[in-house]
Amino acid sequence: MSTERMPNPAVLIPEAMEALMGVNRAIAGAGVDGKLLALTHLRASQINGCGPCVAGGVHQARQHGVTADQVHAVAAWRETPWFNDEERAALALTEAVTRLADRPDPVPDPVWDLAAKHFDQKELAALLLNIAITNAFNRLNAPTRQQAGKW
Repeated sequence: MSTERMPNPAVLIPEAMEALMGVNRAIAGAGVDGKLLALTHLRASQINGCGPCVAGGVHQARQHGVTADQVHAVAAWRETPWFNDEERAALALTEAVTRLADRPDPVPDPVWDLAAKHFDQKELAALLLNIAITNAFNRLNAPTRQQAGKW
């Protein structure tokens, strides 16, 4: 197993960590169900292969009432019966936003329109910020090879 290269950069620059955590607090206070935030965090972190964020996402998901079936199947959410339409819309948006470079139209209209059907603009803003901040943490943890369980 590879070893950690250095501490997470935001740990080395405490003001950066404070700012990132401030964004997290703002997202949490925006009125979106914590379950949705946890599912989107977990899915983005799985895509990016961020061990600490996957582990944290599972913990967060359990705290917000995500079922064991959902936690275990979030990577295969399309092929399971355990997600409602709102959760599916949020997960589709998460995948598109996390994989921006994978297609010429990064967030196709059908993905956006489905999300906009289930969430108002403030809720969409919170979801997009949650996906973005998750991707930011993933991009700090992955290159420095942060390990899950080392807090």
